[in-house]
Amino acid sequence: MASLIGILMAGVFHAAALFLLTSGLQLVFGVQRIVNLACGSLYALGAYVGISVTTWALAQGLPIPMFPLALLAAGLLAGLIGLPLERLISTIYKRPESFQLLLTFSLILVFQDVLRFFWGANPQQLANVAMHYGSVSLWGAQMPAYNVFVILLAIAIAVGLGWFLSRTTLGKMLRATAENREASAAMGVNVRMVYLLVFTLGTTLGTVGGAMVVPTAAVSLQIGVDLVVEAFAVIVIGGLGSMKGAVAGALIVGLIRAAALVLYPEVEVLATYVIVLGILVFKPSGIFGKAAV
Repeated sequence: MASLIGILMAGVFHAAALFLLTSGLQLVFGVQRIVNLACGSLYALGAYVGISVTTWALAQGLPIPMFPLALLAAGLLAGLIGLPLERLISTIYKRPESFQLLLTFSLILVFQDVLRFFWGANPQQLANVAMHYGSVSLWGAQMPAYNVFVILLAIAIAVGLGWFLSRTTLGKMLRATAENREASAAMGVNVRMVYLLVFTLGTTLGTVGGAMVVPTAAVSLQIGVDLVVEAFAVIVIGGLGSMKGAVAGALIVGLIRAAALVLYPEVEVLATYVIVLGILVFKPSGIFGKAAV
């Protein structure tokens, strides 16, 4: 029983990290119809900035309970990169989809060199920061308390996004723009500002995810490429452009990966992509995606 609970907890934690990565990608595509291949690189940027801010905070004598706030601030700070990036992305809004893929793939290469220049080529980690918070016991299985915090943060962000998009005037403007840009502009919506807001918010979700998760694992230059592959597995399963799909896809991928790592590590990657293949064959739009007409 304890081993099963351990698998579930590890899977839910990985799902929380994947949701933080893919929620911004889903939001940007849902409103702007931009597939941002650089989402993993933004996650990596948040992680590296989180390391720098936390290292500085350690030197300043910041109390241990305040480290999550320092990491959150680092993620929010790194998210400001979305402002100039949106200006760059705006040049291809009316271009074919191939331009989106080429530009965002180019950003992956640019980010890799920028990260290498500022932080070096060696993997980095916030050693022992998460260990200061101890662990919690759930039905006989132990889980780091910091991991529980990350899960709760992901849940809070998911609920907050749902409330923002469905209950606020600005959220309704975003949804209206996603449905029909021209009609929204005719009704007085500043579509240009909506796009800037959405892209910056999507970027910030990714950088916050990287900053908050970095105490639990090492970060390297390759992580931006590795994560974008896993992110697209999540959105293929859940449905491109669907926030519910981001939650469902992240849970499925997270639980499958955790189970495979414990039961049969050799098929960890294969197990995920068997599910992806099944979704592509039987429901290409994903669990919550809308079929093309």
